[in-house]
Amino acid sequence: MTISEKVAYLKGLAEGLDLDTVKSKEGKLISVMIGILEELAMSVEDLEENALNLGEEIDVLSDDLADVESEIFDDDDEYDDDWFEVQCPNCGADIVVDEDALAEGEVECSACGTRYAMELTEDDEEEAETEPED
Repeated sequence: MTISEKVAYLKGLAEGLDLDTVKSKEGKLISVMIGILEELAMSVEDLEENALNLGEEIDVLSDDLADVESEIFDDDDEYDDDWFEVQCPNCGADIVVDEDALAEGEVECSACGTRYAMELTEDDEEEAETEPED
């Protein structure tokens, strides 16, 4: 039974008592109290409905956020391996060097197309491990 139904039941009981709501002080009091209870019941039902709607909207936003996160963070999967950046001596652009480039022994600048021989020494490995990845 909802609050509105309970208030309606209470109103029916009061009407069944056949109270004089015009001349009797008690009748006036009960009538006003039932009116206030009706307003409160409607407000509570509105709040419950709004809470349900907000919950549904939060679920939709949460799903949308999960989609955005998967798009953003799943794109980083290609950089799961160790990698670092070096500057191209020819044009100054950043070149991403990863395990594949080291295995090939050569890296190409995406900006100017110049190819360089690449070899990682122990000093370079230690430096690459201590530098934070972007």
